[in-house]
Amino acid sequence: MKKIKIGVFGARRGMDIATYFMMQDCEVVALCERRKDVAQNAMKKLPSTAVLYEDFDEFIKHDMDAVILGNNCNEHAPYAIKCFERGIHVYSECLSNSTMAEGVELIRAFEKSKSIYMIAENYPQMLFNREMKKLVEGGTLGKILYAEGEYNHPGDPFNFKSKKSVNYFPKHWRNFLPRTYYITHSLGPVMWITGATPKRVTAMAAFAPPADDVPTMSYNGDRVAVLMTQNDDGSIFRVVGHSSFGGGMHNSYRVCGTEGQIENIRGMDPKVMLRYNEWNKPEGAETSKLYTPEWNDKDEELIKKSGHGGGDYLTPRMFIECIKEGKQPEHPFDIHSAVTMSSVAILGHRSVLDGGTPYDIPDFHLEEERVKYENDRLSPFYGADGSAPTIPCCSHTDYKPTEKQIQQCLDGMAKED
Repeated sequence: MKKIKIGVFGARRGMDIATYFMMQDCEVVALCERRKDVAQNAMKKLPSTAVLYEDFDEFIKHDMDAVILGNNCNEHAPYAIKCFERGIHVYSECLSNSTMAEGVELIRAFEKSKSIYMIAENYPQMLFNREMKKLVEGGTLGKILYAEGEYNHPGDPFNFKSKKSVNYFPKHWRNFLPRTYYITHSLGPVMWITGATPKRVTAMAAFAPPADDVPTMSYNGDRVAVLMTQNDDGSIFRVVGHSSFGGGMHNSYRVCGTEGQIENIRGMDPKVMLRYNEWNKPEGAETSKLYTPEWNDKDEELIKKSGHGGGDYLTPRMFIECIKEGKQPEHPFDIHSAVTMSSVAILGHRSVLDGGTPYDIPDFHLEEERVKYENDRLSPFYGADGSAPTIPCCSHTDYKPTEKQIQQCLDGMAKED
């Protein structure tokens, strides 16, 4: 079979992903990136036949089968739609859409196309999450009642090298990111493990802005937002978006059923703790068992070397298999699940702003549900055209960094030149 031809949009994260496509016998034929220094460094890692573009519309005229959307987090949907219009498959970084109207447009355009779409959510493929899914499917946990997903990623505010890499100007999307929005690393795994889909969300945030002498360009003083969802099977999720509290980076997941529960242990990756009640545990099982699961995968050595706990290899492999077999990804990597996760993020933030008021999550399979949101363009981000945010990004809506804090960031990044 001929090699799948891949285009990469956005060299920083896009090239991280492309590495794992090339490991699986795909050919990267084109790169689109406006930042000249970033583009030139990326081109050194690609075959000499790869072509560099600055303009996306010219880029997708290149002969390619699929595009990796590794551009700004809040700008994936318009470019996915352009790919759909040309019949190009889409591997989209998260989020799939940053407004409710974009979600409507994305689904409608997809339904007119023959493209395969996959949300590039890699955390479900971490070893402990794969083990949890296996236990749920095995049935010994009983009916699933409750699951937790927690993504915590604090950063050193004085690490100007990091800021320059990922957060390099005051109107950057990261400076206006509500704590509910970067949701797929916590929500995606529990949706995958349990098979459930959120139908209603309520959320609250904890406001704890940095001290006045700490450099920051962020307009969000919240450190964490906790979201609760009621799901289509009656279960409940408790998840956070991108939280930033003390204790270091961690990803924590827990799934509880009528008969048992399983979770990964913070700081003990990839170990899991499996628990049953003494009076109804499966025959031969222990009441509690702490253990390291096995991969049992033909590509185990490559998986172990890849980023995000193996997810950076496994998630592209899933997409490649979909292309070869001519099928759409399964829940929650499909386009409807992707837009559902974005809806939880967007409407969860509105719940924060509304004091925890619950919001129903629309079913984007249904046109009557889409119509309600087709003109809903409220956004906490600056638009690509420079338009200002239309909704606050913080639970304390008048919060903003001081001019001194912003200048400290700019001065610190300038010293990294």
